[in-house]
Amino acid sequence: MIDFSTIILPIILVLIFFKSPFGKGLLGEILVNFTINMRLDKQKYHLLKNITLPTDNGTTQIDHVVISQYGIFVIETKNMRGWIFGNEHQKTWTQKI
Repeated sequence: MIDFSTIILPIILVLIFFKSPFGKGLLGEILVNFTINMRLDKQKYHLLKNITLPTDNGTTQIDHVVISQYGIFVIETKNMRGWIFGNEHQKTWTQKI
């Protein structure tokens, strides 16, 4: 006989994890990595992940950098609902749900 608590509990824990901000961010990064690896020609595009750079205040982390003959593309993954508005000169950006 199958004990459903051994099946249900792990499923519930996984669902709770992916509903958390950390889990959502991780899922978003996994999806971007998967899409880049599946859609871009590996002979023309080189993917770097989780780059840590020094700053005046410590360090900063960049999720994805894609290098190609067409340019260098920096991708910061956010798995959030709605639209996010801002530019490189603003200290904070605005999220509109």
